[in-house]
Amino acid sequence: MVTRIQIAKPDIVQLFETMPPVLTNSDVRVAFQEHREFWRLAKNMTLKGFVAFMLEKTNLSEVRFDFPQRPVSGFVWGEVPLLELLLGVVQHSFYSHYTAMRIHGLTEQVPKTVYLSREKKGTSASDTEHREAFEQAAIDAAFSRPPRASQNEVTVGDIRVLLLTGAPHDEDGVTRGSVNLGDDRSLKLRFTRLERTLIDISVRPFYAGGIAEVAKAFENAKAKGLSVNSMAAMLKRMSYAYPYHQAIGFYLERAGYKPSQLDLFRRIPMERDFYLAHQMGNTRYVKDWRLHVPETF
Repeated sequence: MVTRIQIAKPDIVQLFETMPPVLTNSDVRVAFQEHREFWRLAKNMTLKGFVAFMLEKTNLSEVRFDFPQRPVSGFVWGEVPLLELLLGVVQHSFYSHYTAMRIHGLTEQVPKTVYLSREKKGTSASDTEHREAFEQAAIDAAFSRPPRASQNEVTVGDIRVLLLTGAPHDEDGVTRGSVNLGDDRSLKLRFTRLERTLIDISVRPFYAGGIAEVAKAFENAKAKGLSVNSMAAMLKRMSYAYPYHQAIGFYLERAGYKPSQLDLFRRIPMERDFYLAHQMGNTRYVKDWRLHVPETF
């Protein structure tokens, strides 16, 4: 006996082929609820039964990423590249750090870790928190210890996917575009703009292959249309407690940017000594930027 859902299958498939290839659980539920009468599905057909039919009889597949902090799941119609798939199931996410470096052509490496970020909701740290974090003793102690690196990761094949939760910056410097990373087709991705990428990797060099890779990224950014003015303005809006402008200024100077561009960061008060990275071992002090850097760097 042919069931109603089998009769409706061509219409159901036609609808799903017009929908985005990556679907949330809500997308599938809404499609089922809004079209079940048009499809003349049996009254006893439940969402669970509908999904089971779709998974068995159509190109719909279920996907799940068991991130330790919170697993995410959804559905995919047909074959979808991993980078597009992750963006579809992890709401409000975008690519950052080493992955954004690759998107912008700032590195020759092909990292085996994908860095996916989303920002917390709410406001940034209070003035009191800023003052406490800005004390020299607190800075010295923090950078003498290993950085607090996220363990919120999953492995997909031979790829490690790290899902980062960042401070709330209203997704300042996040964009959307088509990116060709050497695949069969361009990918439609959300990622940090060039200026935001350089800020992020200066703040978290351990998510960017280390300070040597960050320094190389600043060199490569000169040919990529970097707006140092925009980067300085963005850094100010992000209101970091630590004086990351000193690290960014150092990277810019090391990469040979113009003195007028360096002045955008020199004009920001340098009230404390700072560090290029955590636990650097033997260091030397760069007086002009009040910055400790690796001795051989």
